[in-house]
Amino acid sequence: MDLFVLIFLLLLGLTVLAMAVRIVPEYRRLVVFRLGRCVGSKGPGIIFLIPFLDRGVSVDLREVYFDVPPQTCITADNASLSIDFLVYDKVIDPVRSVLEVKDFTGAARGLAITTLRAVVGAMALDDVLSKRDEINRILHEKLDDVTDRWGIRVMAVEIREVVPPRDIVDAMTRQMAAERSRRATVTEAEGKREAVVTIAEGDKNAAILKAEGTRQATILQAEGDRQASVLRAKGFAMALNEIYKVAQGVDSKTLTLQYLQTLKALGEGDATKFIIPTELMNLAQPLSALVKGAHTE
Repeated sequence: MDLFVLIFLLLLGLTVLAMAVRIVPEYRRLVVFRLGRCVGSKGPGIIFLIPFLDRGVSVDLREVYFDVPPQTCITADNASLSIDFLVYDKVIDPVRSVLEVKDFTGAARGLAITTLRAVVGAMALDDVLSKRDEINRILHEKLDDVTDRWGIRVMAVEIREVVPPRDIVDAMTRQMAAERSRRATVTEAEGKREAVVTIAEGDKNAAILKAEGTRQATILQAEGDRQASVLRAKGFAMALNEIYKVAQGVDSKTLTLQYLQTLKALGEGDATKFIIPTELMNLAQPLSALVKGAHTE
């Protein structure tokens, strides 16, 4: 009998100890209720509770997420879309997360669905398809405003997939094909334009180089002609100078002899009439004087 009582007391003590002592990890907090009244959150580490009076509710402080299944939404231009997304959240106030909301995940999911439909309903189809980041931002702000009073912060909202109706998908496919065709045409035209510009630029450069070569050749030829003319003029001047030097030593007898030779050459011609310049007649006077002097002697 005494052994049975001892075992009972030992089991009772272990049960009371298990109820009184809690070990709370770093990423959790324990919200303690004493006789139904919240006395705050405790942890991390070893927490002592009063058995049968205190009750602890464990709260996870790590960031978690939940997914919102595909939802049918109507855009402002009456297009039907199927959208699903993820919501990332984190408890920042353990006490309020326990006291203010019973099932946070369910409440946040319902709030996210209604908010999504309101946001998409105010946008056109093209905006919904092209402005996912803006929709994520609006959903994030609206959800965070509501969940803040629950002690929970929405960290991010990410749309995973937007599925438009089949007819819209077909229209978008045709539009993308037309856009690719247009871009190919534009690219081809741009390439041809650049080729024409390049060829024209090459022709222009070639013409410039040819004109520059012609100009240089003309300049060189003119310079050569000028130098040749200068050299010819210098040669002629030197010849005249030599003639002048020789003429300085010619006397009247020599000139008279040249006169006679000239007359002889004229007389040997076929002409019957001769025009003799006055200068030649003047040269004849020394000849007459020379002849008279010879007869006198």
